[in-house]
Amino acid sequence: MGVPVHALTQSMGDDPDQASPSLEMDTAERDRLFADMAERQARFMFRVAHGLLRSVPDSEDAVQEALLKLYRSDGWLRVDDERAFLARTVYRTGLDVIARRQKATDQIDAEFERELVWAGRSPEQNAVDGDDRVLLRTLIDGLSEEFRQALVLSAIEEMTSREVAAAMGIPEGTVRTRVMRSRAELKRRFEAMQVARGERR
Repeated sequence: MGVPVHALTQSMGDDPDQASPSLEMDTAERDRLFADMAERQARFMFRVAHGLLRSVPDSEDAVQEALLKLYRSDGWLRVDDERAFLARTVYRTGLDVIARRQKATDQIDAEFERELVWAGRSPEQNAVDGDDRVLLRTLIDGLSEEFRQALVLSAIEEMTSREVAAAMGIPEGTVRTRVMRSRAELKRRFEAMQVARGERR
């Protein structure tokens, strides 16, 4: 994923003609550190955003918005756990994206549901006729939002429980509980589909 980091650090500081040499050096060093951090963590931030938004364009927007917010502050210079801090920042930005685009998201979800449901058949029945990836996607999308997000960030995006907890703003124990319960629910639904197909008795 390409994030135009250099664009974030251009034309945002003080006027070079009015800055002292020492201030220019401080600003240059700050920009260098920020660019290094952004390049190092951009892919991780994208994975966090995508786990929430399930959209590449929206996720890229969320990462760029998060980086822009970070650049305008100095909080990123004083963090103990960089990944957890960035996960929380981009996750909250992703929530803002959802809030702004809820209507469009609802329309997309409605279209996706219409694609799955035809001739009076349920999404579960249609998923049974697809491959495992389609089936898994359908089952995961059917989870409650809080369970789905915890599972996707932990199992699919491979974030640690600590990072997921920091991103979602919940205790680490709650993350583990939600992941465990979401796995159990996926297993239950999968087995129910197998029974419907006559694969289990």
